[in-house]
Amino acid sequence: MNMAPLLRLLVPGLLVMTLLSSLAVVYVTHESRRQFTLLQQLNSQRDELVVDWWRLQIEESYWSTHARIDREARERLGMHIPQPLDVIIVSQ
Repeated sequence: MNMAPLLRLLVPGLLVMTLLSSLAVVYVTHESRRQFTLLQQLNSQRDELVVDWWRLQIEESYWSTHARIDREARERLGMHIPQPLDVIIVSQ
């Protein structure tokens, strides 16, 4: 049995498959590194947003304190606690 014709097809075929496989490895490695860089950027952005969110939570808690609201009501709006005689109770 003569194997020469089979080897003439097999060797170039294996060479082409090896070349394609090596190109696929290079592409996948490059894509993996690109995706990892993108992941790191997104993680950094997420961390910045978390810090901003906590800062806004602290700011909101400051602006909504009872003492601050009471002070603003007295100073800016001229509000005061009514005297007992100024209170009218309405019942059904």
